[in-house]
Amino acid sequence: MSWGTELWDQFDNLEKHTQWGIDILEKYIKFVKERTEIELSYAKQLRNLSKKYQPKKNSKEEEEYKYTACKAFLSTLNEMNDYAGQHEVISENMTSQITVDLMRYVQELKQERKSNFHDGRKAQQHIETCWKQLESSKRRFERDCKEADRAQQYFEKMDADINVTKADVEKARQQAQIRQQMAEDSKADYSLILQRFNQEQWEHYHTHIPNIFQKIQEMEERRIVRIAESMKTYAELDRQVIPIIGKCLDGIVKAAESIDQKNDSQLVVEAYKSGFEPPGDIEFEDYTQPMKRTVSDNSLSSSKEGKAELKFGGKSRGKLWPFIKKNKSPKQQKEPLSHRFNEFMTSKPKIHCFRSLKRGGVTPEDFSNFPPEQRRKKLQQKVDDLNKEIQKETDQRDAITKMKDVYLKNPQMGDPASLDHKLTEVTQNIEKLRLEAQKFEAWLAEVEGRLPARSEQARRQSGLYDGQTHQTAVTNCAQDRESSPDGSYTEEQSQESEHKVLATDFDDEFDDEEPLPAIGTCKALYTFEGQNEGTISVVEGEMLSVIEEDKGDGWTRIRRNEDEEGYVPTSYVEVYLDKNAKGAKTYI
Repeated sequence: MSWGTELWDQFDNLEKHTQWGIDILEKYIKFVKERTEIELSYAKQLRNLSKKYQPKKNSKEEEEYKYTACKAFLSTLNEMNDYAGQHEVISENMTSQITVDLMRYVQELKQERKSNFHDGRKAQQHIETCWKQLESSKRRFERDCKEADRAQQYFEKMDADINVTKADVEKARQQAQIRQQMAEDSKADYSLILQRFNQEQWEHYHTHIPNIFQKIQEMEERRIVRIAESMKTYAELDRQVIPIIGKCLDGIVKAAESIDQKNDSQLVVEAYKSGFEPPGDIEFEDYTQPMKRTVSDNSLSSSKEGKAELKFGGKSRGKLWPFIKKNKSPKQQKEPLSHRFNEFMTSKPKIHCFRSLKRGGVTPEDFSNFPPEQRRKKLQQKVDDLNKEIQKETDQRDAITKMKDVYLKNPQMGDPASLDHKLTEVTQNIEKLRLEAQKFEAWLAEVEGRLPARSEQARRQSGLYDGQTHQTAVTNCAQDRESSPDGSYTEEQSQESEHKVLATDFDDEFDDEEPLPAIGTCKALYTFEGQNEGTISVVEGEMLSVIEEDKGDGWTRIRRNEDEEGYVPTSYVEVYLDKNAKGAKTYI
């Protein structure tokens, strides 16, 4: 079996296969390298574990290790330390005997493969050059034969015409002889080049290519043998430390067998035995005889202490009640507002705006249903995709143009006119894509012009609750929305409003906020699941009170049963505003 004879026409596949072989070898090297890292990490963790549970010198723990169980545990820790050392040995041996060696071999293998395939490409280019020479000679021979035939026919025609002068006939005869001689020369040249090509072709497929492919086959087989040897070494390195690991485990077993429970019990007796005799029997006291009992001071004091304890307990029980929110007694100690506010500032940020929540439906081409930042990302992604498509079409146009040039130079390879339709189509596609990209770039520029600077927006999102950048003065959410020039509900206003709402819960008097008055009613057109903070769930057909109408952000604030309120999408409800209510708009 030889690749040179069996795979003489599979040059490209052999190139892919040998590259795959190198990839497999590199993958195995990576596997062994990661195994060595795991062994080192495992050994380090074992050593740290053993060190962690070692008794500290000059401490109470060191005194406890006089018991046989503790001594056995100490021996186990020492054996585990030796056990970790064997895993370090595995890592070192695998690194030196497998990883380093194979990495050096891979570099040599790549150089050898590159050299062999370079020779193969060189041989292919040579045979292709010979083939082109043969084709050129063949076409020249064919052309000279046709011209000689036409010259001979012209001479015969002139010779048969009695009106032609003898000089013209002689000239046509000489021209026919010249063309005939050129055809004979072209034939001889074509025949010589053909013989030479056949010889080159035979040597190419029976000598050069087999020799090159044989070298590639030997290189590939050496790679396979090398990876097999590395796998054996991998197993042997593990097997070499097994006896030592076994001794460590035997040491642990021996330490466990040395534990003597009777000896430990005796040590406990020796450590805590007091030496006193047990108390004797208590004498019987007969209270039926008239006698004056003497009450001991100890019992009296104990009784008093018990009453005092009971009395103190009764008073202290009242102090265990938690303070009530509305209790305004001056004796009640309150937690400072700054402490509560600092806790709020370090808490996890909440969602402050829900303008990005929209009903499902067909997405507009300019992504106008998305918030500004999300819209910018969508438009940027669309522009990038269009640019990729433009580049792809441009590459295709260049390839067609090159092919057309080749056809123009070598008409026998194809008709150049057959590519005109495809070239026109690709050019039109490029123009369409460019117009589309310009459209989206215009939208993108419009969005970026309205958005704040990226650094400022990132600061708002990431540093909202940073104490260094936070302003202590916060304003009410409803006031912000009413005082906004365009009536919109901005992110900063939403964030500050939450600070204000939470701060009012921890004021000095713990007073509740006055609820906003209803300015109308609404009917739920669809069911909405308010899963985000600040929203409220509604059921289709449900009637609710409107306490704050849509300010242009797509959300309406509603209330249910005077104690539950939140935001719902305006498109999910039908609003009936009371024209006489404060803050309601008048619709004409």
